Amino acid sequence: MKKVRQGIDCAQPLTTSTAGKLYALNYRFAARYLVPADYSWKRLTRKEAEAISAAGLQIVSVFETSANRPEGGAAAGVKDGIAAYKEAQAIKQPLGTAIYFAVDYDAKADDFDTIAAYLKAAAAQIPGYSIGVYGSYTVVEAMAKRGVASKFWQTYAWSGGKRSARAEIYQYKNDVNVEGIRLDKNEGNGSEGAWSTVEIAQEAMTAEDANKIIKFLSAAWGAASTQEDKLEFNRLANELRKVSGQPFQ
Repeated sequence: MKKVRQGIDCAQPLTTSTAGKLYALNYRFAARYLVPADYSWKRLTRKEAEAISAAGLQIVSVFETSANRPEGGAAAGVKDGIAAYKEAQAIKQPLGTAIYFAVDYDAKADDFDTIAAYLKAAAAQIPGYSIGVYGSYTVVEAMAKRGVASKFWQTYAWSGGKRSARAEIYQYKNDVNVEGIRLDKNEGNGSEGAWSTVEIAQEAMTAEDANKIIKFLSAAWGAASTQEDKLEFNRLANELRKVSGQPFQ
């Protein structure tokens, strides 16, 4: 059975105090914006990342400058990927974690090829990070089918009540006030590609050993009869990649 944990996303920067209040309310991750300095009002900084982490929350990084930015296709994807990578490096986001790119509008089937080109171009600019996409049910399903993202964050908006089994994060309520913070509520399955500035003391697994185990998981993935089982084997493989310092797939 998959682990479900509560999280939030918000434009408002968090402090040690506000992040601590969220942790006390059983939230375990916060999605914040990985954007250039021109968007300072919602930009995640290293100082904030440290405050969030110190409170016990993990961070989910998301890039969004405008709701329909992916309509710009590959050219926009290149620019946004470069910008996202620069920010991730500036705040010391660990490799092997995820950067989500938002498709924050009611995208139609005619948009999907352009969105896919945007994501593919962005992915090429963020080496070492997993690329994720935020969007509706149909966006998540279409981008998974095209293989242009490896992490998926679905919003209930524009989804017609459908929920994708592929989504690591599901946004189920928008624009609520929690402890004076305007935020959206989410739940995750533990494989969101989240990160923290707090190092967890543990004996590192070598990439060689991890890949030996992953071979067995790959065989089990091939023999699995349900999509849910395949997703779980993929999650377990990514956990091994994480502890051995390898990028997610």
